[in-house]
Amino acid sequence: MGAARYTEFLMTRLMLVVALALTMAVPVWAQTTVIRAARMVDVVNGRVLSPAVVVVSGERIRTVNPAAAPGDAAVVDLGDVTLVPGFHDMHVHILMPDGTTYRRAMVAEEAGYGLLRSLKNAEQMLMAGFTTVRELGQLQVTRELLAVSMGRAGDAGWIASPRITAAGHAITITGGHIDPDMQAAIVPGLFRLGPEMGVANGVDEVTRAVREQIKAGARVIKISATAGVMSVEDSVGAQQMTDAEIRAAVEEAGRHGVKVAAHAHGAEGILAAVKAGVASIEHGSILTDEIIALMKQRGTFLVPTTHLADTIDLSGAPVVVKQKADEVLPLAKASVRKAALAGVKIALGTDAPLVPFGENAKEFGAMVARGMTAAEALRAGTVNAAELLGAKDRGQIAAGMVADLVAVKGNPLEDVRATERVVFVMKAGRVYRKP
Repeated sequence: MGAARYTEFLMTRLMLVVALALTMAVPVWAQTTVIRAARMVDVVNGRVLSPAVVVVSGERIRTVNPAAAPGDAAVVDLGDVTLVPGFHDMHVHILMPDGTTYRRAMVAEEAGYGLLRSLKNAEQMLMAGFTTVRELGQLQVTRELLAVSMGRAGDAGWIASPRITAAGHAITITGGHIDPDMQAAIVPGLFRLGPEMGVANGVDEVTRAVREQIKAGARVIKISATAGVMSVEDSVGAQQMTDAEIRAAVEEAGRHGVKVAAHAHGAEGILAAVKAGVASIEHGSILTDEIIALMKQRGTFLVPTTHLADTIDLSGAPVVVKQKADEVLPLAKASVRKAALAGVKIALGTDAPLVPFGENAKEFGAMVARGMTAAEALRAGTVNAAELLGAKDRGQIAAGMVADLVAVKGNPLEDVRATERVVFVMKAGRVYRKP
């Protein structure tokens, strides 16, 4: 074979290989699929519909319970299960190893290793039916926003992961709750960080800190309006950011079309954050009648993270942390009940890994234990959370929505803990878990 013929032969082989690779690269979910189940939940109206037939084309739901399903579609018959929309968790820390060892990881773990380790965290949540999460604060001391990278990889289909709306570095005052020096509790002054890492003092630095996170890819901003439980400081509820600093964060984020979530335990800081226009109050441990009325008026969401109040393991935590938890957690439970009865908008959040990754659905049961109905709890983890995100294309099973579908054993409107018995997960038309 001459050189020219040999070159032509190699090029032909190369083109065939490329063509085959492109064929294999076409997502397996880019087809029409009919999902059948015994029943499904209409979360908006709080009712069960039976039977359930959902036609999925590509990444979206084409139609629900049509008169006739497409004859050429692939069929997935799930049998005696209930279809629900993909669950949403609005408060996770996807890069943390677990609830007790993250302090050491902050100083002993390479960022790259932490990112790779966190792939398991993401997969556990997806397999538990959580197709969308909001990542509220990276504690790793690196300028790279690792959860942003995870979110992009998940969107590209490279990893098994929920969609991730990431905050980057949470914004706090020097010595505040989310200052890494206060979280690590190892060597005082070990970290001396500035606005690019979220530690900011005064309106100008807070404005810069917001800009730094958004520049690096953050799509939500987290601020620490008050002190907290897990940091090594005496107070749990004292306001830390000033009213002007909180307003600066909200105004700057708003200029970029980005919402603000406020970590807040104490009443003074919660009230300041609601008045400033934050989208959500995280934890909200001490809610007064005035705060509840203002939250209802302004449509401010409460993300109560209430299951951890029953189960958090503080056996390895510093004494001051245990003391603060004993003080505030009973108040937090009462505040959830009060807010729910008053009709405050509530969105599900767990603070995982303080609730272990993959056990996020236990938050549904905890909300019911605080006085919410099963239907209200389901809305908190679906349509309400989607509204908080500003995501109009998810949170319910309806034509035109993203095909995020979860099948559970049992009827979650009768037993909300059915949400913990997931047997099927589809995200954007792709099946990640099946019976």
